[in-house]
Amino acid sequence: MNVQRPESMARIRVTTLANGLRVVTDPMDQVETASVGVWIGIGSRHEDPAHNGVAHIVEHMAFKGTKRRTAQAIAEEMDAVGGYLNAYTTHETTAFYAKVLKDDVGLAIDIVADILQNATLDREEFERERTVILQEIVHSEETPDDVIFDRFQETAFPGQGLGRPVFGTAARVKAIARQTVIDYMREHYSAPRMILTGAGRIDHDTLVALANQAFTGLPGATNPVFEPARYQGGDFREVRDLEQAHVVLGFEGVAYTDPDFYPMSVLSTLLGGGMSSRLFQEVREKRGLAYTIYSFASSYTDGGLVGFYAATAGDDVAKALPVICDEIAATASKIGEQELARARAQLKSSLLMSMESTSSRAEQVARQIMVFGRPIPVAEIIAQVEAVDRTAVERAASRMLRSRPTLTALGAIKWIGTMDKIEARLGFRPTVTAV
Repeated sequence: MNVQRPESMARIRVTTLANGLRVVTDPMDQVETASVGVWIGIGSRHEDPAHNGVAHIVEHMAFKGTKRRTAQAIAEEMDAVGGYLNAYTTHETTAFYAKVLKDDVGLAIDIVADILQNATLDREEFERERTVILQEIVHSEETPDDVIFDRFQETAFPGQGLGRPVFGTAARVKAIARQTVIDYMREHYSAPRMILTGAGRIDHDTLVALANQAFTGLPGATNPVFEPARYQGGDFREVRDLEQAHVVLGFEGVAYTDPDFYPMSVLSTLLGGGMSSRLFQEVREKRGLAYTIYSFASSYTDGGLVGFYAATAGDDVAKALPVICDEIAATASKIGEQELARARAQLKSSLLMSMESTSSRAEQVARQIMVFGRPIPVAEIIAQVEAVDRTAVERAASRMLRSRPTLTALGAIKWIGTMDKIEARLGFRPTVTAV
């Protein structure tokens, strides 16, 4: 694939303000809109265990009124220009972002800066929103394909920040005090941990000037402490009265900066990234053992996960799981050139398609600055993907299979083999440490 770097990638600019806030722009002259937002290097893994869920509460409460705007005013001002305002929380990141027409970037920056610096956390609004969050948790717990991934994360990283749910638990959210939320924002929402990103029809110098005017109330540098990722793996099963069984089988993955990041991404795609992937063809098309089956590779600053999800009838779990194990194990030594080429093409096309979205580009460059300290040109990423050969993928597969598996199963689980039989099928041999 001959990939030419988009002209705007050469024009990505980064400016660090006096307070430590980094301002990044990725211009797209062919569009009439812009996505702007603040990405913060703080997420649920940085929480005190007793306050699991506080980062997600902050995300909600930021929209519930500031010293200058009521919650209704925030919504009305954005709707009045046809804009879109939202936020999300992950294990490592919290983001507040907006998409607007090019002439409304100033308003978007003003609103985002306002909710990050001047949120009042009104007591009545706080209790009302706590109820909304509790309803969100209940909804998630009643959605099997949400629950299974929370249990997978918890089983892979037990007793640590990366293993706790982003939403928190109902009991912990009920116990979190308003002052805890205020203290969390003061401690973690500092300028050096924030990246203001704009992508689309946007001018860098204008965004820098807007940022200098709007972000004057942020605290200085903070150094939040969090425990490093310690993948352990394990086995979790829960029988529920459901028509399907939901299963995730996974392994230790790699960090963003790991040399095997791209080989592991290609491996995941090859196994379950599309309709031609090994698992889709073997489990669904040839054997009809699952309606949904796919793979995923999740990376963090200091670790990662590779997983394989299947939703199947309870009677078919015992048949599907050995097939899944065999296909995964085979990648350590049997990679075909055609399937490898297809996997690389999927990753490259996914990247290039995302470059057409202002929102995707804003998020992508923010993550790159957060992880690598610099924007990564598209041509550089494409070159990394193209450099992944059969040896690299087989090395990544062998590395993955050296980790203890993580198995989580939920729903109509009539029978699933014991963990030692699953491990044997995968070729996993526990390391015995001499005493």
